[in-house]
Amino acid sequence: MVQRFDVGARLSEMAVHNGVCYLAGQVAADDSLDMAGQTRQVLAQIDALLARAGSDKSQLLMCQIFIVDLADFAALNEVWEAWLPAGSAPPRATVQAKLARPGWKVEMVVTAAVTERPVP
Repeated sequence: MVQRFDVGARLSEMAVHNGVCYLAGQVAADDSLDMAGQTRQVLAQIDALLARAGSDKSQLLMCQIFIVDLADFAALNEVWEAWLPAGSAPPRATVQAKLARPGWKVEMVVTAAVTERPVP
């Protein structure tokens, strides 16, 4: 059975199936922030969604990161590396992309293992 969270007409924020959690692309709520600020917001949203799924950042299986400007790569990595638990870096891809809104600087899509029962 697939369990979906925050289902909308276009997408769900998250789906859990067979012990794996799939998140939709996460972007910053405040697009006036710089790359570090937007990255912190995105990672906080990921933390909250993973907690609802019965998982956490130590259980990441994969991360795809889309950034608008490669000049922001170092700022992204600084926040990312401070957020990750030691020894838990997942496979990751970072690509330059034009995002759906002009103010967004970063979007992240993660997949994680689920270790507990999800909370609806």
